[in-house]
Amino acid sequence: MPHALVFVAADRAAYFEAMRMLGRVALARKLGPPDVLAGWTAAEWTYDEADSELRAEAGEAVAGLAVDWALVPTADRRKRLLVADMDSTIIGCECLDELADYAGRKAEIAAITERAMRGELEFEAALGARVAMLKGLDLSALQSCFDERVSLNPGARTLVRTMRAYGARTLLVSGGFDFFTSRVAALAGFDEHRANTLIDDGARLTGGVREPILGRAAKLHALEAQIRALALSRADALAIGDGANDLDMIEAAGLGLAYRAKPIVAAAADARIDHTDLEAALYFQGYRRDEIVRD
Repeated sequence: MPHALVFVAADRAAYFEAMRMLGRVALARKLGPPDVLAGWTAAEWTYDEADSELRAEAGEAVAGLAVDWALVPTADRRKRLLVADMDSTIIGCECLDELADYAGRKAEIAAITERAMRGELEFEAALGARVAMLKGLDLSALQSCFDERVSLNPGARTLVRTMRAYGARTLLVSGGFDFFTSRVAALAGFDEHRANTLIDDGARLTGGVREPILGRAAKLHALEAQIRALALSRADALAIGDGANDLDMIEAAGLGLAYRAKPIVAAAADARIDHTDLEAALYFQGYRRDEIVRD
């Protein structure tokens, strides 16, 4: 099956060096010059067959460079469904950790978050324990947290807007809270969002979260429900995230991406975005610079 070996560079120096090193790999397999998707940013070669040896050679060729790369089948390459995690993926923070700062408990809650995202703790129990520490927090802190701490990661809006422009359905799915996903989804342009709901008494948080908790299994369920509703296959889906609760949906999707991810996620994903921004997910799908929708 034909595969595209595509790379995205963080700067011109990395682009030039990746072109040189990956060009050697291509030349050894009797391929010519690459197809440039975006000058000084992204390019690709198409191989009739791909194997573990080619993947290893590509990884070795760009090791140490500020380059993200992927080896992806050319069939069903442009995905018709995007399912994205929110915290530390579409936005640059963990909302629960930032909210904890307003309660004066950021350090202890952030430590639990880190362990949960690494897969060292069961997600649902860890979420319940963290939310319990927020009991009594005034509801005004939620809006303050959003206004003062939450911003989209570079390329997030471009990724969502471009995929929607070419007919894809976009879903923001989070183990965090719908107070934030509703606002982030609107900001980035997602079609839908799914998340947990904090329980309050009308003035303050009670320290509880509405059941059932949306965790690792629920994220996979959301992906599969969208696939069924849209009459798609898993090959048509792109899933992206950074933490252990994203693992199942990343492994199930036709293209599973790890964004600045924990080691357990990076090891399982089809490709990683470590050096560039979320726009790289478009180049991995074969989009060209002049097809990308920007503000």
